[in-house]
Amino acid sequence: MASILSYVPVVNRFVKSSDESRSIDLPPVEVHNVETAPEKRPRTLKHLLRANHVNHSILFHNLEFDNHLPHILSSAYLLGASDKQLHEIYNVESEDLEPWQPSPAEVTKDDWRDFLGDRRYQRAFVDFFEDGLAMKHNYDWKKVVDDYMFSGHEPLANCLIGGLGHPLIHLGYAYEMDNKEVAMEALGLAATQYNFLHKYTDDPSYSKPSSLKTTNPLELLNKMAGDKRLGKIFKEPGFDNLGPLFENHEDLVMEYWNAWSLDDPKKQFQDSQEAAVSLLVATVPPGTHSYNFFIVHLLTTSHAVRILLPFIPARFHISLVRQWWLLTVAVYAIFKCPKIDPDYIKSSDVNGKQWNYVEDKALNGPHSTDAHFVKAVRALKEAARTWGDVHEHYLAAAVRLVDDFQGWTH
Repeated sequence: MASILSYVPVVNRFVKSSDESRSIDLPPVEVHNVETAPEKRPRTLKHLLRANHVNHSILFHNLEFDNHLPHILSSAYLLGASDKQLHEIYNVESEDLEPWQPSPAEVTKDDWRDFLGDRRYQRAFVDFFEDGLAMKHNYDWKKVVDDYMFSGHEPLANCLIGGLGHPLIHLGYAYEMDNKEVAMEALGLAATQYNFLHKYTDDPSYSKPSSLKTTNPLELLNKMAGDKRLGKIFKEPGFDNLGPLFENHEDLVMEYWNAWSLDDPKKQFQDSQEAAVSLLVATVPPGTHSYNFFIVHLLTTSHAVRILLPFIPARFHISLVRQWWLLTVAVYAIFKCPKIDPDYIKSSDVNGKQWNYVEDKALNGPHSTDAHFVKAVRALKEAARTWGDVHEHYLAAAVRLVDDFQGWTH
């Protein structure tokens, strides 16, 4: 019986004392509470996060794009950006954002789940969660998150990879910056970008043994790259392939999703972070500068998981990491499994450079207002801090990225 249960996400089982061994014990990152800090730099970040929350919707451009201002503002702040640089980032990034629009109706405690996945209700959802913040939880945003994200039947936490993982990323910044505005936005994104992906975590029948079982995610990605079945599915790579992938090839996705065995969850999570770095940097042949806009989300969502694990209930640890892996399998497949070549990340790329060089390129280089670029640099630095970087692998990946990056391919 134990061998069968080992394939079922812990969140879908009766909680036993033995399940604590399935948690992933990581030290928390430093929390930067800018709400009460007296210095100008954190006060600037506080004001800009609040200004964005008041003035800009969380979804825009026909409800297709996500508001990334909290991500880049927080990442740049954590990399050392000055108050002047933070204002510049806000001004550039906000140019394309849109003001809030009224929702078709309010949502209430009795019907809020009826509107999950309907992006037209973004304003209504944020209002609903903020009402709970004020009237039910005495402005303790973590209690609101616990109430809606981690409680009840089919909790929102089981679909944080909707919308290419933006709810997951947003929630990570809420905890790291201890910011109630960002937390309410994260709940709003989780509600509006809720979709079919939740069922793979909520329904334990999708988790079953795979003949490809291994503890190494990079090994599985290499198997995907050589799998002729995947190679025949799509003529061209692209995000539009996501729906058809699950509609027509769900069994193949499940085969690889269930193949990753988390026998030693902390070690496997470390391996997954290394795989996320390789996906972004080691898939780019020298001279091509072809860093993929969608694949970078696999690194930034992995970073968000790392931020969240010390803060969220232990019973969600394994299922959250497996959500990341489901997103990774899907995105890698729809972009036709670009080859991962470890030789594309070389220790010789470092050439005496250190993290201060990387940070300077992120904050003062030509891409300092590119949200995904700055977030990726921040994710690489935090991974190095979390796991150590004796062989300077993370630093080498970061140096190559900041020296070679010329924009995103789609």
